[in-house]
Amino acid sequence: LSGKLALAVLPAKYNVDLELLAKAAGAGAAELAAEEEFEKIFPGCETGAMPPFGNLYGLPVYVDETLTRDQAIAFNAGSHTELIQLAYADFARLASPRVAHFSVLRH
Repeated sequence: LSGKLALAVLPAKYNVDLELLAKAAGAGAAELAAEEEFEKIFPGCETGAMPPFGNLYGLPVYVDETLTRDQAIAFNAGSHTELIQLAYADFARLASPRVAHFSVLRH
């Protein structure tokens, strides 16, 4: 988001809309980070298996509003072999995400 990293959390069946995410964040633009950029920020996590708690790593967390409708959230726990399921309300309390609409349903 305009040169800064952030964590966007959305359901797996959706794609992020970068224009909507930039607007939600009040940024001029948004783009996906290269793996090398986030490998340093999430030490001990396998690439692509970072937990959605960017706040623990100094990153703002944005959650797509579609996810707020679910009772639970499931996510990788730093590896591709461990999964955590948590009540969405508990995730929201722990991560303090900014809720916005920034996704489109995959085709």
